[in-house]
Parts: sequence; structure tokens; C-alpha cells
Amino acid sequence: MKEQRGTFRTIIQFAQDCKLKFILSVVFAVISVAGGLVPYVGVYQMILLFFEGSPSPDVILFWSGISALGYGLKLIFYGISTTLSHQSAYQILENIRFAIAQSLMSAPLGEVQSHPSGRIKNIIVDRVETIELPLAHMIPEGISNLLLPAAVFLYLIAIDWRLALAALICIPLGAAVYGVMMKNYNTQYAAYMEASNRVNSVIVEYIGGIQVIKAFNRSSGSYEKFADAVDSFKQFTLNWYQSTWKLMNLGGAVLPSTLLGILPMGMLLYLDGSLTPAELTLGMILSMSITAPVAWFTVAVNDWKSIEYAVKDINELLTLPSLPDTARNVPLSSYEVKLENVSFAYNKDGGDVLHDINIRLQEGSFNALVGPSGGGKSTIARLIARFWDVNGGSITIGGTDVRKMPLAQLARMISYVTQDTYLFNCSLLENIRLGRPGASDQEVMAAAEAAQCGEFISRLEGGWSTMAGEAGGKLSGGERQRIAIARAILKNAPIVILDEATAFTDPENENKLQNSIAMLTKGKTLLVIAHRLSTIKHADQIILIHQGIITASGTQQELLEGSRMYLDMWRAHIGAKKWAATGKKVTEADSTEALDIGAGGSVDADRRKGVMAGA
Repeated sequence: MKEQRGTFRTIIQFAQDCKLKFILSVVFAVISVAGGLVPYVGVYQMILLFFEGSPSPDVILFWSGISALGYGLKLIFYGISTTLSHQSAYQILENIRFAIAQSLMSAPLGEVQSHPSGRIKNIIVDRVETIELPLAHMIPEGISNLLLPAAVFLYLIAIDWRLALAALICIPLGAAVYGVMMKNYNTQYAAYMEASNRVNSVIVEYIGGIQVIKAFNRSSGSYEKFADAVDSFKQFTLNWYQSTWKLMNLGGAVLPSTLLGILPMGMLLYLDGSLTPAELTLGMILSMSITAPVAWFTVAVNDWKSIEYAVKDINELLTLPSLPDTARNVPLSSYEVKLENVSFAYNKDGGDVLHDINIRLQEGSFNALVGPSGGGKSTIARLIARFWDVNGGSITIGGTDVRKMPLAQLARMISYVTQDTYLFNCSLLENIRLGRPGASDQEVMAAAEAAQCGEFISRLEGGWSTMAGEAGGKLSGGERQRIAIARAILKNAPIVILDEATAFTDPENENKLQNSIAMLTKGKTLLVIAHRLSTIKHADQIILIHQGIITASGTQQELLEGSRMYLDMWRAHIGAKKWAATGKKVTEADSTEALDIGAGGSVDADRRKGVMAGA
């Protein structure tokens, strides 16, 4: 009962802006029920005429017209009622989906990522959709199926209360049968939903990984897992049906059998003179009108259970913890970024991935995070953008803790370009415009040209109107990255974070993109996560991260002289470049020469220009 109340409250919560339609839907459903009773009155009047022996054609036609009019009113008002209820149901679905999207947007990124994307899609698209059909029909049909039997019962009482009770004798008998059948219904339905979720997850996994399956010739083994999941779900469903079909058929036979009670009782009442033949006939006709509404409730139980489980899944996303937000913008004196004694863990059960991190990124400076994979570099960048909140310590911009800034203000201050670029399935023009939604077409195109997008866009058949495809699937990795860089250029934020943002850059366009990144980052506070160390050797500050700890920081020269780990990384990087260029093994002399280059060498007029290749 508690779950049912929670389900009802959730639906009402999202139905506030369509209450009038719901009320009108109920009113028209009542009118439809009243219209549906008119034909019974008309038939009764015609039966009386025949019993009295005076059925004139005019009177028969009159009552036939009245019956047809009543039936017409029933259809018209039922149509209006169900139209309004469907509109209301879809409005509720829209409200729920917007609320889920808002919940996901306000939740910490780690909380969102802890839910598989397939499950989130399943809830937002499929589970929410399951609410519409039952909800749209439960309102008008539920009202109709409650009022019609009640009205018939009251009418039968007006004829004879014993006849009315006899008409309902099949209901407790049928209910008893269904009660036995459904004694384990909640447990079985929960197991059914678990089996359904499992087969859905396997299907999503199989389809999502089909490229890997084909590449490694694992189709037979993977398909076997897929087939086993489908077969297991089929067997569970069949076993449940087979365990209930006898009782279901018995209940389905007993429940509509109103004549079992009303016919013998009606004959007895007729024989003792309590009923006229016309009243007996009308009683039998009216009793049969109860059959369909009563049977509807057996379907409604299952429909309501599907709504209950859908709402349970929906509430899972609606109740995600939110990042605290403030409404008032905070004035900032600078765009200096400081991390003080920062510690962080992705979840409570795991240990910290960052330990006592202290970093200062001066306004307008060029900073780089380097270190072995898994050390926490991307985590630091995401904490600055407040994808999560720190567990300990603080992150400030211009002296103000990011937790005290509105999320919208923080988002405007930071351009974050990652290796995993996501494009929406809309035009390339609109994908770039996401950087600044109010930008004109000319401004968008100028940003795209600066990011070297114009050349490949001009080759596309649709030009700027070309759809990017699902997740940008119609473009190559390098093209997607250039679109992302164009977004950042258009946004023109004072703080720029490049998280291996150009990993897919092709050599042909690398120099052009270096120039565009130099324009993007000029005069801005820049943080780069890089693996190609030669591209960040002129950084104002290089920070070495290993296993969530800052092991060293300083300029290139200071790290080469003071950090054995950085020295080894530099030698390995220069060795890899030498091998890639010549195909020859790197010698000790090469490494020594590389150290000389790392320690000295000419400084580019714009030191940021070299960040492109390794960002």
C-alpha cells in the first residue's frame, strides 16, 4: 500500500499542469456512461410495448432513435474523454522526462556515471513510455467501469433488491478464483521485471559490443550468452503463465456469468409475482452489461503494477543527490585557480584517488598535468569544472570556492575540451553553437574556420547543415575534435582545460590546429593534460601526478634536474619520437641529446602554440 501511495503521489506531482484536462476527462467519461445507459432504457420501453401488445412502428422508431442517440453520445463523449486523457498522459510523460534530465544535470557526474547508460536510456525512454497507455485508459475507462456497474446495480435495486444481489453473485466467486491465482503475484512480478531487465541488459551489451565481437571472432560465444538470456526469459514467462492458466480460465469463465445468479432468482421472483416478464427481461439484459467492466479490472491490476514498477525506476533517477547550487553570481577579482589540500574518492567504499593536492594556476599562465595513466590527472581537471565536489580541501577561482558559485557561472568561465568528444545528432552549425547559444551564424562559422573545420565541412554534401549523426558517428575522430575546439573558441571562456583534446588529430592538420589552439588559449588560464611531453616543455608550470599524489612540480628544466620519474618519462618520450621518425633503436647518445633539447632549446614566440600536438 505504501508503494501504491508513492506511485499515485508521483503521478499527481507531474500532473499539476494538466489537472483541468483530467477533470474534464472524468466529467465526459461520466456523460459517456450516462449515454451508454440510454439504450437499455429504450430497449426496456420497446419490450413493454410488445408485452402490452401495442407496438406501433412510430413508437418503436422513436425509442430506437433515442437508443441510437444515447449510444452516439456515449461514443462521442468517450472519444473526447479518452483524447483528453491521452493528452494528459503524454504531458505527464514530458514532465517526467524533463524532471529526469534536470536531475541528471544537477547530480554529480560520478553519480550519473555509476548508472549504466543502457539502464538510464531504458528508464527515460522505455519505462516512462509504459506509463502512458495504462494511465490514459485508466482514467476514462476506470471511471466508466466503476460507474456503469454501480448505475446498473442501483437500477436493479429499484426493480427488486434480490434481483440486484443475484446479478452480482458471480463477482465474489470470480474474485475468489483470481485471489488464489494472484497470491504470489507481487513476488512473481518482481522476478519477471528482474528477468526482463537482465535480458534487456544483455541485448544492449551485445549490440553495443558487436564491433568488438566481430573483430575478435567471438560471435558464437557472445551469441550464446545472448540466446541463453532470451531463452531464460522465455522459459520464466511460460512457466509463470502455465502455473496460472487453469485458474485464469476458470476465473474468466465464472466472472462474466451473471445469468448464473439472475436467471434462477428472476424466475423465482416472476413465479411468485414479484417481477413482470418485462422487468425480468430487462434485469437479464442489464446484468450482462456488468460483464465487460468487471473483467476490465483484471487487466487494470496488471497495468497498475507496470506503472508502479516504472515509477519505482523513475524515482531512482529523480532522487539522485544534487550538487548544491546558488542563485546569485559571485564577483571575481581574477581567474586564478587554486587547489588546497584536495582529497577525493569516487565512492564511499573505495579509497581516495587524490591525496592532499595543492596546485596554483596563476591567471593567464600555461600549466600542464603529466604522469602515468590512472594517476588522477583527468580527475583534477573535472574537479575544477565541478563535475564532482571534493571530499576534503577546497578549489577556488579568484579566491572564491567553486561550491559557492552558481553552476551556470562556473560553466561560463571554463572551456573543457576532452578526448571523448560528443556531438549531438543535429547540424554541425548547431553543434558548434552549443559553445555560445546566442552566437550568430557568422560568429559560429568564424570559430569553425579558426578550428580548421571549414575545409572538411565544405566537402560534405550538406555543408553546414550536415547532421552529425548519433554521437557524431558521421564524422571521423579528428573531425569531431575540431568541432569541439570550435565550440571552445566560440565560448571564449577565461579558463581553458584541454584533456588530451587532440589525440585524434591527423598530421596533415596538426600545424593548423596548433595555431587555432594558440588563439583559443591566448591570455587565458590554461591547464593541459598531455602525454607528449615535448609539446608542454615551455609551460610555466608542469605538475607531475603519480597515484593521486603530486610528486614534483616546476618548469621543464627544474623537473629534469629534480625528478627521476619525469626524467625517465622524458627519455621514453624522446626515444619514442626518435623511433617513430627513423625506425632505429634509441642510443644513449640520443637520450643525452634529448636532455639537452629539453633543458634548453629555443622558446617559441608563443609558447602555447606547441601544446596542440600533445594536449
